[in-house]
Amino acid sequence: MKFVLALLFGAASLVCAGSAETSASHLTVLQRLETPHLQATHEARLRFARERLSLPDLGLFEDFRAVVHVHAEDAEHTKGTRQQVLEAARKTGVRIVMFTDHDGPRPETWRGMRDGVLFLAGEENGDAGRLRFPAFGPDGKPFSEDELRFLSHIEERYDASADGFVGMEICNRHTDAKLDPSLQEWLLSTAKNPDEQRKRVEDFNAYPDEVFAAGTDYHAEIFAKWDRELEKRPFTGIGANDAHQNQIFQGTTFDPYEVSFRNLCTHIQARELTEAAVREALRAGHVYVSHDWLCDPSGFVFGAINNLGVFPMGDPVAMTGGTRIAAFTPLPAKLKLIHHGEVVKETTGTNLTFVPKEPGPYRLEAWLTVDGEERPWIYSNPVYVRAPSLSDLRLPSLLSSANVEVKKDIDYTEGRPTDDNRQKLDLYLPKDKKPAPVFLFIHGGAWRSGDRSQYRPLGNRFAKEGLLTIVPNYRLAPKDPHPAQIEDVAAAFAWTVRHVAEYGGDTNCIYIGGHSAGGHLAALLTLDDRYLKPHQLSAKNIRGTITLSGVYDLGQGENQASVFGRDKEFRKNASPLFHVKGPAPPFLISYCQWDYPTLPAQARAFHAALTKAGVAAEVLFVPRESHISEMLSITRDDDPTAQAVLRFVRSTAPGSIR
Repeated sequence: MKFVLALLFGAASLVCAGSAETSASHLTVLQRLETPHLQATHEARLRFARERLSLPDLGLFEDFRAVVHVHAEDAEHTKGTRQQVLEAARKTGVRIVMFTDHDGPRPETWRGMRDGVLFLAGEENGDAGRLRFPAFGPDGKPFSEDELRFLSHIEERYDASADGFVGMEICNRHTDAKLDPSLQEWLLSTAKNPDEQRKRVEDFNAYPDEVFAAGTDYHAEIFAKWDRELEKRPFTGIGANDAHQNQIFQGTTFDPYEVSFRNLCTHIQARELTEAAVREALRAGHVYVSHDWLCDPSGFVFGAINNLGVFPMGDPVAMTGGTRIAAFTPLPAKLKLIHHGEVVKETTGTNLTFVPKEPGPYRLEAWLTVDGEERPWIYSNPVYVRAPSLSDLRLPSLLSSANVEVKKDIDYTEGRPTDDNRQKLDLYLPKDKKPAPVFLFIHGGAWRSGDRSQYRPLGNRFAKEGLLTIVPNYRLAPKDPHPAQIEDVAAAFAWTVRHVAEYGGDTNCIYIGGHSAGGHLAALLTLDDRYLKPHQLSAKNIRGTITLSGVYDLGQGENQASVFGRDKEFRKNASPLFHVKGPAPPFLISYCQWDYPTLPAQARAFHAALTKAGVAAEVLFVPRESHISEMLSITRDDDPTAQAVLRFVRSTAPGSIR
């Protein structure tokens, strides 16, 4: 976790302002095609591959390589086949292919999974400058509802209306050829001179990616069009391969699918590889575009972070709670942060941070120096910074329901408490439900803060539904480091087992749960028997465990050293992930769309470990909630997290609750 936090908080060094333009040192297409330049570019690519950082995927989404605007067997001038597309995708690591048939989508065009590659069927309408990807019904027929439409070939229609479109092509290999036909002319000229033809085929065979990319460029007019549209509303930028595999001269194919797919990718960030998830990601702008031929961009991160959580590209973020925009690349590059079409910060390195003072869309470009010139590498979609509003607060009511009785400040330790202020608990009792299932909820606060008094709305929320809810305090670090917190939670659980029946609770139906650090403590108490043994109890006394945005792996790094120290073995012992074994009570695990760094990945890894051990476990993804707002929203009747908790209890309790 420490690494990701450093990534998001890391400072950049060089600041300047101005328009987003290419470097003054700029080679022409024909210069790039000269053999020494091809060789120099190739050597730069090899150096980039050696120097790039290989990073674990710790974010919310998985990064899927996609190629958009692909043609096969759809027109006379298209020379490639669908099978060749599949073979090229597998060779290049492309996981998503979005076909755009002329006058399509054709019934025979592939859809769905095939050999590990997901295919989507769409259409290109060149006259309208439109790519469209319809949804399909169970009968396999397309329908117009929920159709994704993208503006295409912007070079022909800079003033085209964006009404009805979700985004636009921000770069297209065919656009490059139309705006600068030098590469096409270079290919055509080979037919006139056999010696030149032989030399150019030799260069292409030696440097296929470099030759193909010689014709690519940065077209400021297209990005200006995109920036104008972004001022009005979110508008997803995509890369367009416009792949036909039809540039064949004297028997040599100079645009094979494999080279085209390496040259440009639209990286789609989604939770799973399904058509529904891909369509959702494209609509939401969870996308970045990359010239992958230069260097693998996997590990690229761009978004915003504040006290509420982390907000990836494509999402809105309120300009509050110390909001910072952050970017990270797996290779040092020139990073340009762009707002309203102007560069507001520029630095060279692997990370950039920026504190926004104005709302609006912020996007990032990453450029690499190749053979003496700067060439574009990565284009992010924006993160949309907005002014805070009253709706961001959404503070829950502190009033108790008529059917809930509250009892406060009950000591849960045997004998004299070591901390009179912290070793107490509050009870929220359903008046009309006895015996009632019991929910012992552990508050969060990074093991160093938090108080049961903040959770009165949560206690009331579940008590009014028939759950006897208990919220204890526990000793806090750094005054009392680990294991003080888990020892207190064990003591609170032991008190619950021995005394909750006096308040109408069912001792055979006790659930334990918590949020953030509280999720860690609930999971650790369930899985590591060292803490319940002194109380002559075990996990058999736990009916189920509910962990909301919890922490399960403290073994990596030194984050929260004031709580857990720096000894790796000690930290590993404090991690629920390393105590997973069966049998164990069932788990409900949640994480949020805008959760803190690494928590989504930790939740998925913890769920996988439980499942592998034969422990019943459910994982819940909560869309459009942050680490903090999750706990504010859980008090609402329609909140999905609260409803999931109630379903979990109803499905695992021996009796039932309302």
